[in-house]
Amino acid sequence: MTRASDASAGARATVPTAIPLSDPELADRLAGRLAQVDAVLAEAVASTDALADDASRHLIAAGGKRFRPLLTLLAGELGDGADPRLIDAAVVVELTQVASLYHDDVMDSAPVRRGAPAAHTVWGNSIAILVGDLLFARASALVAGLGPEAVVLQSHTFERMCLGQLHETTGPAAGDDAVEHYLQVLSDKTASLLATSARLGAMFGGCADVVVEAVTGYGEKVGVAFQLADDVLDIASSGDTSGKTPGTDLREHVPTMPVLLLRRRVERGEATPSDIELLVRLDGDLSDDAALAAVVADLREHAVLAETRELAVRWAREAAAELEPLPDGPVKQAFDDLATALADRAV
Repeated sequence: MTRASDASAGARATVPTAIPLSDPELADRLAGRLAQVDAVLAEAVASTDALADDASRHLIAAGGKRFRPLLTLLAGELGDGADPRLIDAAVVVELTQVASLYHDDVMDSAPVRRGAPAAHTVWGNSIAILVGDLLFARASALVAGLGPEAVVLQSHTFERMCLGQLHETTGPAAGDDAVEHYLQVLSDKTASLLATSARLGAMFGGCADVVVEAVTGYGEKVGVAFQLADDVLDIASSGDTSGKTPGTDLREHVPTMPVLLLRRRVERGEATPSDIELLVRLDGDLSDDAALAAVVADLREHAVLAETRELAVRWAREAAAELEPLPDGPVKQAFDDLATALADRAV
């Protein structure tokens, strides 16, 4: 009883921070269903093998906002939100997300995930990769119970996520537009699973095709908006508000939209001497805190940051426009509020 009560309380705390919910009845329903998701998720990662069990539970136990499961549950509210298949669908998308994080952290050498040591720092790269594979297998087993359409959708989503990571790793080919390449990476690596999360919810809520397609398009565009807003925050926010040191991505030379826009100016011969000098510093050693702070300060004043903000807002507004076929009510309002929150986050 205590565990169920704790799970419910955790869900209630998580819902408002992941998706804005102004309707208390909707928030209460989603909190209860998210508690069910957490219970099924715990069962799905359990293993009789001690090492597999410990490593599989590592990121699940670390928490997270459960953003993707919430998208599934919220989309389900457009139809029969009580359909039990929605719980399994929500678990599938969270398992897929968590599995991808095990792999991503190895590739990025990330030391921390969700406030806990990354799995590869605890058990090593090989174990982390294998546990990610194990979680993908558990997601596949669970989605098989949802029927052939869900299986095909999951496989296509997984393919896009892999291609997004592949193309992020290799970078644009000669002659490709690096900005368009980056937007496609964001669509494949991140937005594809958000689109699938919403689509599964509408599907198993029994919604009409027009609604299913609307929330799918919304999820795709919200995913891109979210990542572009993150690119802005990596430069514009303070560590106190964002929870991470400004310029973290710059220090690791992770491609982000402001830097790509600056690089495009230089490549097109549209850059000023100070633009060229700034790009040289961005491409150099930023391990020194003072050097990092200097380039962050310069980027905060540069037009490329404003351009990235405009892109994030545009994608968020286009996401909101996808909601037009949805019936008016608290669910549509929650989706719209999320898009607005992402746009505000970038500004």
